[in-house]
Amino acid sequence: MFKFVTVTPGMEPPFVRQHCPAIRVYVNTKLTSAYLTAAIARRKYKMASATSTTVTSDASAGKGLQNGQTGSVEGKAGVPPPLKQEVKVIALNSFGGLRSVKVENRPEPSMEKGQVLIRVKATGVNFLDLMSRQGILDNSPKLPAVMGFELAGDVEAFVTGAGVQSDFKPGDRVIAFTDYNAWAELVCVSTDHIFKMPAHMSYEEGASMLSYVTAYLLLFNLGGLQKGQSLLVHSAGGSVGLAVSQLVRTVENVKLIGTASQHKHEHIKHGFDHLYDHSEDYVQEIKKIAPEGVNLVLDCLSGDDTNRGVSLLKPMGKYLLYGSANIVAGETKSFFSLAKSWWQLEKISPFKLCDENKLIGGLNLRQFMFKQNGAKEVHAIMDRLFGLYEKKKIKPVIDSTFAMEDVTDAMKRLHDRKNIGKLLLCPSQVPRVKDTPANGAHSAPNSPPCTQVTQDKDGTTASGSGTQ
Repeated sequence: MFKFVTVTPGMEPPFVRQHCPAIRVYVNTKLTSAYLTAAIARRKYKMASATSTTVTSDASAGKGLQNGQTGSVEGKAGVPPPLKQEVKVIALNSFGGLRSVKVENRPEPSMEKGQVLIRVKATGVNFLDLMSRQGILDNSPKLPAVMGFELAGDVEAFVTGAGVQSDFKPGDRVIAFTDYNAWAELVCVSTDHIFKMPAHMSYEEGASMLSYVTAYLLLFNLGGLQKGQSLLVHSAGGSVGLAVSQLVRTVENVKLIGTASQHKHEHIKHGFDHLYDHSEDYVQEIKKIAPEGVNLVLDCLSGDDTNRGVSLLKPMGKYLLYGSANIVAGETKSFFSLAKSWWQLEKISPFKLCDENKLIGGLNLRQFMFKQNGAKEVHAIMDRLFGLYEKKKIKPVIDSTFAMEDVTDAMKRLHDRKNIGKLLLCPSQVPRVKDTPANGAHSAPNSPPCTQVTQDKDGTTASGSGTQ
């Protein structure tokens, strides 16, 4: 956009000098006139408030600001938003199998007052994503939807207004939890669910912290883990199971028992006192080493494992359910698996629990954070976790990373229970070459398939590469 005016260089109107810092003046000595061109901000965001709000953005992002400056663009509600750039997202357009998930280009998201725009560097893949894709969840998203619940990245911009301030600035490295929408290049998140990352934490580690929040709530807020107690955790080789194995070492003399697929035992055995194959009769094996039972059972499987878990509790013991992975049996929703899981659950009488002095509870972290005002408690937990990370008491275990275009490979790896630790999507990662008869390429993760975790007697966590 150009506008022709007659002006003496250096004598620009005050409005131009104040609001157009990127003006370039081209002087034609023959015509003694100048062309003024104002650099248009690359992004403008739709304002949610009827009053003026301010968008603060990263100068280096090309928003009409010179390098090193922090600028603002003011606008009012009702002003038509400008055309936006497109960003890459992973969308769920219908419930079902892997083909239901597509990488698409969509307009970049619009910020509302009190939100922060984050450029995603890494985002986690969880069993909750598999259940969302299949349409198993009671509160499934309205389609089409962008998937994903956790991410780590850089702050690009934020919106403030009357009574709304931000503790974040462009360029801050942050972790964020979302109620969907995390699988995208750019994400808008409320400041209530954003956390500044420790200086030495990687984006991949940051995008794995949701598992530690889950583990912390289960162990301490709900489980009340104490010195000298014992506990059983299922899916010991998953991201939550490994987070549990690290956090329990912050409590003295805790006996940790885990179940996992046999091929994972060699890589995770250093974090557990006893490991059993889930496909075997682990109840009888556990009773051999703990005849009275255990104090705490953490179950992400449900179905018949619920009955087994309750049977393993000693008096005053607690059974906590935080998932139902047993119902994810195939690529699409299986009514047989749903019915089987429901049928296997015994009717548990409150009177029987009273007689046996046992407790049953559960955790739905998504509900707690976004529906039950749990953000303040999660912030307090994240502060404690960051402290443990800086003391090298915890360290997220990364199984592998994938490009967004390879999301179906990541989901299949999780579904097949092949991962040891966290699976991640990285928007900047180059897609892998698929196996074809012509190229004979090997379709393997772009990072080591797992990381073996060892723990010193003082609880210090270290990691090294391993293979499955």
